[in-house]
Amino acid sequence: MKVAYIFSTSGHTADYKLGQMILPQLEAGVHGVEVVGMMFFDDNNYVLRKGDPIGERLSKVAAEQNILLMMCDRCALSRGLAVGEPGNCSASGVVDNVVAGCFPALYGALAGNPPDHIITL
Repeated sequence: MKVAYIFSTSGHTADYKLGQMILPQLEAGVHGVEVVGMMFFDDNNYVLRKGDPIGERLSKVAAEQNILLMMCDRCALSRGLAVGEPGNCSASGVVDNVVAGCFPALYGALAGNPPDHIITL
């Protein structure tokens, strides 16, 4: 089974649920499903900053396991993590393997390897 995660809720979603639950399982190869993508909204984008311990680990796992890492372009722009304009921007100051985009970009990026389920956290 293939899944994609959307990190949309405020609070400790990315640093706790991703950093302490999902990421360690992915690193150990015991997550139980194939993760094909992760989309980050609002302050969850901050874990993707260059130098962030969770982001650095996630970038490595994403490269090894072919996981799409995408941040909401508007969220990234407003937090100084992208340059350009909504709909046409690039991630900036973030770990490797991260792109900025909106839902149409997410759909296109996952079209070649679609998830069976999308989980919103």
